[in-house]
Amino acid sequence: MNTQTFEHPTIAMDAVESSQIAAIGHDSRTNTLAIRFKSKSGTGSLYHYANFTAADFTAFKGAESIGSHFYKFIKSFPDRHPYTKVDAGSLNITRHAPGVTVHRRK
Repeated sequence: MNTQTFEHPTIAMDAVESSQIAAIGHDSRTNTLAIRFKSKSGTGSLYHYANFTAADFTAFKGAESIGSHFYKFIKSFPDRHPYTKVDAGSLNITRHAPGVTVHRRK
């Protein structure tokens, strides 16, 4: 396993109408998509998805169903859009991409 430190961008996010997703945002400098999921217990998990262009984001935020678009065009392609779970716990970041796991401890 390859373990290294990874700094993630701070991305402004906007609330969306979705049963599963609370908010989305995009950093065009790093081509990073940010998604905050909903949770029954309060604030849900925040994920960053790599290789997400401004055009991809425009299509995503304009989709008739944000959740359906996410599952059809983003989550189904982890090799194209590897993701990073960003949360407030002691283990702050885990990146998921083929052959690479990245952790940063607070």
